[in-house]
Amino acid sequence: MNTTEIFLIAILVIFSAPYLVWRLGRTDYWAPLVVVQILCGILLGPGVLGAFAPAVYDHVFAPPVIAALNGIAWWAVMLFVWVAGIELDLHQAWANRRETGITAGLALGIPLTFGALAAAFLLRWPGWSGPNARDWQAVLGIGMACAVTALPILILLMEKLAILREPLGQRILRYASADDIAIWGVLALILLDWDRIGRQLGFLIAFGVAAVLVRMMMRRLGKADRWYVGIIWLALCGFGADWSGLHYMVGAFLSGAILDAEWFELEAMDAFRSVILLVAMPVFFLSTGLKTSWEGGGPAVFAAAALLLLASVGGKLAGVHLAGRILKWPRRETHVIGWLLQTKALIMIIFANILLDKGIITSATFTALLLMAVASTMLTTPIVAPMLRRLGGA
Repeated sequence: MNTTEIFLIAILVIFSAPYLVWRLGRTDYWAPLVVVQILCGILLGPGVLGAFAPAVYDHVFAPPVIAALNGIAWWAVMLFVWVAGIELDLHQAWANRRETGITAGLALGIPLTFGALAAAFLLRWPGWSGPNARDWQAVLGIGMACAVTALPILILLMEKLAILREPLGQRILRYASADDIAIWGVLALILLDWDRIGRQLGFLIAFGVAAVLVRMMMRRLGKADRWYVGIIWLALCGFGADWSGLHYMVGAFLSGAILDAEWFELEAMDAFRSVILLVAMPVFFLSTGLKTSWEGGGPAVFAAAALLLLASVGGKLAGVHLAGRILKWPRRETHVIGWLLQTKALIMIIFANILLDKGIITSATFTALLLMAVASTMLTTPIVAPMLRRLGGA
């Protein structure tokens, strides 16, 4: 078979396997399709399929096929992060800045601290810190991965729970949106390269000037043109950020964050995000699975994942509980907010991919973080759904 035929076989496997598991297994309550896709990506990676059927793995995921899949994955995740940036509603966060600041600060700061302590513990042994990392970068990166809230997945889960457009859902979005800014700011700090500081400062200055001009242009364009110009702006920012030594994902987020969601129809934005998740993001999940590694030993990786899960979920719940006491929230409401904000999945996986690409963490650490993200996301709906029923009946 030629490369095109093998590529199409890979695409067939990537899209059919997760869908069949999700649909026939009826997993949607505890494992949405996106979670099943991530798990299938792990199973199709070198640690599982590559170990049990190396000839099949080497044939289907040959280097030319991997190169083609990586290109799709890069562009898919850039589009996804761009949409996440656009959907940030900082106007509401600022209008409710005291409540948002207290909640977002504690919901980010405490799991970050817990995760950093877990990372410092792991770094006592070799194999967890990447080849290009200083200790503080690895500790801060792993800690932030434990603190991340996956805003796009949070939106999907709240849609399924029928609270997205409710006052509670909008409040939770405000808290997550404020934390999203901090997450990408911390990532930029971790990736700060003193050897290329001039380039990075140059990019940020150029971005600031260009952002003003783009916003002026967007106000004058029709809706159809805004989409096209927005995509061009995304590619330009991604290139500039990567060239400067940050990461194309940082550029993708910034390119969306300076755009107003009201410039794009809400229904069109929801449909666009759904299309990306349907036709392109499964390829990213597969490419993520190809980066998993069990070389540090399966038990060690699972133990690290359990430690990070405890730090992540425990830290998030503790932070939101403290915020609830300060702001005098009802106890049941506090629990719902805490469990929804601990959702990880996509954004944390994107964050960890960047750390791995830059040599801040190892493949074993990445695998542990990936398992933690999947587990935390799978916990959300089964725990929150009964809470919401009790809250509605209170």
